Amino acid sequence: MSVIHVHDKQFQPYISQEEIAAQVQKIARDLEKDYAGKTPLFIPILNGSFMFASDLFKALNLPAEICFIKLASYKGTRSSGRVITSIGLDIDLFGRDVIILEDIIDTGKTITLFLPQLLHQQPASLKICTLLHKPEAAIYPVTIDYRGFVIPDKFVVGYGLDYDGLGRNLKEIYQLVEEA
Repeated sequence: MSVIHVHDKQFQPYISQEEIAAQVQKIARDLEKDYAGKTPLFIPILNGSFMFASDLFKALNLPAEICFIKLASYKGTRSSGRVITSIGLDIDLFGRDVIILEDIIDTGKTITLFLPQLLHQQPASLKICTLLHKPEAAIYPVTIDYRGFVIPDKFVVGYGLDYDGLGRNLKEIYQLVEEA
């Protein structure tokens, strides 16, 4: 991996494809243990979580369902402060074991504003699983049940995460190079 350019910014290698794969496998094993004998419903939040959701779903050895929802709050490298729902949830959650899949949780605003909509449907359980967590950026308290990596409050792209639409297709995760 070497430094890459996305739009007008430089990004340096941060988390390798192999490290990501190992964490996805670990999360899958934890979920299998916790949901043995159950059929959980995974709700990945698009667009960023699509790669994580796909790899995690393939790694699971238990019956499970998946239903995507699109929420967005980023514009460029900063949160816009607004959460936009673009594609809604079309499955009844009543009595279901639900696991939200996020690519990254930083301020916690997106997930905090989305959770009441899910809890209103009275799922049997509701857990949060994220590949990346930036605790330094947290503004809203979020209980994360499954996490891949704890990272500093620096902007990252790759493995589903983008910078103004580009970089999602990278197999690794890259971190923004700070300008001097």
